[in-house]
Amino acid sequence: MTQLSVNINKLATLRNARGHNNPDIINAALDIERFGANGITVHPRPDERHIRYLDVYNLKKVLHTEFNIEGNPKEQKFIALVLDVKPQQVTLVPDAQGQITSNHGWDTIKNATYLKETVSLFKNAGIRVSVFVDPDMEMIKGAVQCGTDRVELYTEAYANGYAKGNKETAIAPYFKAAVAANEAGLGINAGHDLDLNNLKYFAEHIPGLLEVSIGHALICDAIYLGLENTVQLYKRQLAGTIKN
Repeated sequence: MTQLSVNINKLATLRNARGHNNPDIINAALDIERFGANGITVHPRPDERHIRYLDVYNLKKVLHTEFNIEGNPKEQKFIALVLDVKPQQVTLVPDAQGQITSNHGWDTIKNATYLKETVSLFKNAGIRVSVFVDPDMEMIKGAVQCGTDRVELYTEAYANGYAKGNKETAIAPYFKAAVAANEAGLGINAGHDLDLNNLKYFAEHIPGLLEVSIGHALICDAIYLGLENTVQLYKRQLAGTIKN
């Protein structure tokens, strides 16, 4: 079954709004694991407006499932954090300073040399590496050349197309990218704007989908449905998936 990694950034945003420790990020992450998630994702940014660097260290001490740290490796502080914490996976995302949320994948051709060096740095430390990419065949080829273990497909375009009723057209480039990644021996992750409406269709049509990382939509759903119920509902959408 495709694994569910829950991004807890939005919980940290809520906590930071009042300057105290409510909700408690550590307890929330442990509860999310207990409710059935296969992993926890965080995306610390330089301004620490949601997940703080200290949170990352504290989470590493207690998590029982896979820990995935996302971020821009062009920030030296991020590289140092990941090498120190040694999560199971690091996801390289080309965020700009002050960016609200991730909105594009790497140009793996133009950044080939940099990505190859960075991927090697993390892999030599025993950390699995995933590179955030758009569903573009050339970007998949570039990802292969940089030596990454996995790619994470940026799914905003799919989510937008699905919401407009064009699900077959929306999924097509992702299917092609997944086939190419599978043939090249890359693992496949996916994330951004996946939710209870569009997740099942996506997971059923992407061969070899190993993991989805979902945060904003899941936390929003939890406001109405409860956190435990919501995690299990997302898991249910992934039941029986991973087709080769």
